[in-house]
Amino acid sequence: MTGRYHETDPMSDVISDDYRMLQMISRFGITLGFGDQTVAETCKKANVDTQTFLTVVNFLTDTNHAHITEMVERIDLPTMLRYLRNSHNYFIDYRLPQIRRKLLQAIDMHSQIAMLILKFYDEYMAEVTRHMEYENTHVHPYVEELLQGRRGQQRLSDITSQHEGSHSSIDRSLTELKGIIIKYYPSDQNAALLSDVLMDIYMVEEDFLNHCHMEDTLFCQAVQQLEKSPLLSSPKEEESTLIPSPVGGDGEGMLSDREREVIRLVAMGLSNKEIAEKMFIAVNTVMTHRRNISRKLDIHATAGLTIYAIVNGIINVEDVKL
Repeated sequence: MTGRYHETDPMSDVISDDYRMLQMISRFGITLGFGDQTVAETCKKANVDTQTFLTVVNFLTDTNHAHITEMVERIDLPTMLRYLRNSHNYFIDYRLPQIRRKLLQAIDMHSQIAMLILKFYDEYMAEVTRHMEYENTHVHPYVEELLQGRRGQQRLSDITSQHEGSHSSIDRSLTELKGIIIKYYPSDQNAALLSDVLMDIYMVEEDFLNHCHMEDTLFCQAVQQLEKSPLLSSPKEEESTLIPSPVGGDGEGMLSDREREVIRLVAMGLSNKEIAEKMFIAVNTVMTHRRNISRKLDIHATAGLTIYAIVNGIINVEDVKL
């Protein structure tokens, strides 16, 4: 098999070479304490398909991905589905709540900005949860139907296109959260703890990016190969590929007076329609202003815009609607 690691390599070497593999093996259901066993021996004992395990390991440790087609052909989809489900459980049930608990310890709950940062993080958690639950309840059952030789009229691209969220938008939200904390939150008493939270956020960001990239490439292409199987009864349809939405944002730019007013009204909790009525402009014009604001500031969430407005004197803290 092409890649850094092979069946005969000691499993302990995989872990020792890259600490991130500790998270990966747990999602396969492999526990520590495998002694001097090889990768193949450890996988067999844990009832894990060895080739799928090695494919994931080599995918995560080799950013080149020059042999992606060969990697896809070695995937056992049932094993990959279990891995992805376990990954979702890890993010939703453990990692994100853990960071939230540490964030609560690190920030001053009497600070308006701190409360907005917490709200921002809760919005991010909710977005991730919605996204992964959609995949659990729509994408994964569809793949299971394929594995049983059954398929309806829809294909994978149809199912994913019906989902409002995207991997890139979720990643963008976390990037904004980091920027807000770094730029605007003063941490005098709990500086070390807040820095620790930021490190956790950076680590979960890397983990989530790798997870999403694996879904968009390895998993997606493996499913598409299965969709082309002649054993499936539904007619062959046009091939499609999952392509993540581009990440927007051109960096911070100068805001016009109207844009500053839109930010102020957003921070006050007004809807686009209410802003339009107050400013005597069309709703579409409000939406255009908000797109331009997001592009200039690289801030897309309401909580992020509210924090920006407070810090930059666009609105007084007492006028903010939580």
